[in-house]
Amino acid sequence: MPKPTHHILVCTQARPPDHPRGSCSGNGSKEVFMRFMMEMARLNLVFKLIVTESSCMGPCAFGPTVVVYPDGVWYQKVTPNDVAEILEQHIIKGQPVKRLLLPDAVWGP
Repeated sequence: MPKPTHHILVCTQARPPDHPRGSCSGNGSKEVFMRFMMEMARLNLVFKLIVTESSCMGPCAFGPTVVVYPDGVWYQKVTPNDVAEILEQHIIKGQPVKRLLLPDAVWGP
């Protein structure tokens, strides 16, 4: 197996429905993860990247959160319908999907 070019982390943290921070899982991140697995196969990227489920990465109110390394690009509110665009535009063409970028202001001053 060749060394992957990218590692994609999908937050699938689950919390109770009434938890004040919410959770990416409660916003459909398991479906996002599964779509990454399907689209990765469809686009023949299986040996070029790794997609991993992650626990909490911090910005719960903006989930589902997806991070692409080594680029360090953070995406917010990713839906299953966004996955093909992330793979085609970011992974294949090298251009992050601007409309989904998590704003740096989320992290504070």
